[in-house]
Amino acid sequence: MSDRPADKRAGFARWLAGKDCTDCWKAARDADTESKEEWLAAKRAAEQEAALAWSKQFDMPQLEGPEKALDWGERSRHQLMTAAHTALVVGRDWDEADWAELEEKARAIARAGWWIDQREADGPDLLELLDAATEADCGTQNPFR
Repeated sequence: MSDRPADKRAGFARWLAGKDCTDCWKAARDADTESKEEWLAAKRAAEQEAALAWSKQFDMPQLEGPEKALDWGERSRHQLMTAAHTALVVGRDWDEADWAELEEKARAIARAGWWIDQREADGPDLLELLDAATEADCGTQNPFR
């Protein structure tokens, strides 16, 4: 407290009185980390469930790649496709034919890593990204091969 001006010490002391000591703060933070991890796991499970339901509803193929990338790829694909639909169909008045063409291009991309790589892309950019995809991104189940 000696580094504070004399007229600010009393207010600072009152503020400190309402705070936990360093050890208590660290213990609370560590306990909070566990609840954050639980919250994140529950959120990921809900996102995964929504992504799988969406994939079935819109006849999207199963993704290919390392086991640990499949769920992440499914969630990334779902989020990007949803953002694209909102931006292109709702926001720009695309018709169903335009959207159906984009969906067909998306169905051709089976590599989970491709969807993960695009996870931070904006929805309106999806058409350009799909056009730039390579044969390697299409995987073994590509109906267009």
